[in-house]
Amino acid sequence: MSKRSTTTMAAVALVCAVTVLTAPGVAHAAPTPDPTPSGSPSGSPSGAAAGTPSTALTSSDLEAVRKKIEKLYHDAAVATDEYNAAEEKADKQSVQIVKLAQKIAAGQTKLDRLKGGAGAAAREQYRSGGIPPEARFMLSGDPQQFLDNAGRMYQGQKATKNLLTELTRTQKDLAGYAEEASAKWKDLEEGRKKKAAAKKKVEKQIKQAQTLESKLETKERERLKKLEEEAEQKAQTAWLSSGVLKEIDGKATKAGKEAVQFATAQLGKPYVWGAEGPKSYDCSGLTSQAWAAAGKPIPRTSQEQWKQLKHIAVENMRPGDLIIYHDDASHVGMYIGDGAIIHAPRPGRTVTVAGAGSMVILGVVRPDA
Repeated sequence: MSKRSTTTMAAVALVCAVTVLTAPGVAHAAPTPDPTPSGSPSGSPSGAAAGTPSTALTSSDLEAVRKKIEKLYHDAAVATDEYNAAEEKADKQSVQIVKLAQKIAAGQTKLDRLKGGAGAAAREQYRSGGIPPEARFMLSGDPQQFLDNAGRMYQGQKATKNLLTELTRTQKDLAGYAEEASAKWKDLEEGRKKKAAAKKKVEKQIKQAQTLESKLETKERERLKKLEEEAEQKAQTAWLSSGVLKEIDGKATKAGKEAVQFATAQLGKPYVWGAEGPKSYDCSGLTSQAWAAAGKPIPRTSQEQWKQLKHIAVENMRPGDLIIYHDDASHVGMYIGDGAIIHAPRPGRTVTVAGAGSMVILGVVRPDA
């Protein structure tokens, strides 16, 4: 087999692999390569019909690779949010379980004390033949002593009744705490399974993207990065062309400035999924830690940030506000002014400055509304 045929078949095989990965289990036709200057037929790989060897993927092939990698990293971001949400929930449940354990310990101490009091009363009654001292005094022939001890007897009966009531309530509380703790442990275990499943999904998506990218030649990887930058620039240009930046003139609050300063100090640090500093971050790990540093704790994930924080019109946003991206709220960046954001993009990238309109904007939220 000739070198030209081997190279051409390798290119076609890679494109087919990209297409098949787009929908596992479903076959698709490979994308049609761009026509070559020599006028090769559209059904032939670039350069094959013209008699010249092809040593690289065509532009359309590489664009297909770019879109596939973009989708894989997007899916990984969604799974990362699931992982972070499960982790955040597990942390809260662990705190609740500790508090329940403390209540159980305190309740048990109280129960032991109450049982001790009830036991002392029972022993006293046994020693007196079942007649309390007050009752024996009441049998005396002294009228004044009778009246005095009648009051003490009433107080003693009331105290005994209160003791038994408190004993019953404490036992009931302990049973409730134990039942609640058992339910929390069950929820924690279910959350652990969800977290493990999300972790597996993240790693799978990232591995597929990295494997796909690793099959490219060095020059093709450079072209791929350029295609990514061009796609972002195209989206940013379209966003700016709408005139939206002319309407955005909000000034950052004191807390907003502090959040932006924190995010700026993280520039250049690597993206690591599930990370929230100080050496690496994922997208929502960066924004949540930035606002925590500004004294305003916010939800850990981009999806919860979108759900729980106040929504702001794009034209009213100010530095420090968070821009949520994609229709599933799977990415977030911090607006820093002049049409730019700071964000942690994806695995293989670092915290960086990008155009606010370089991705599809879902909306804007304000942590310090």
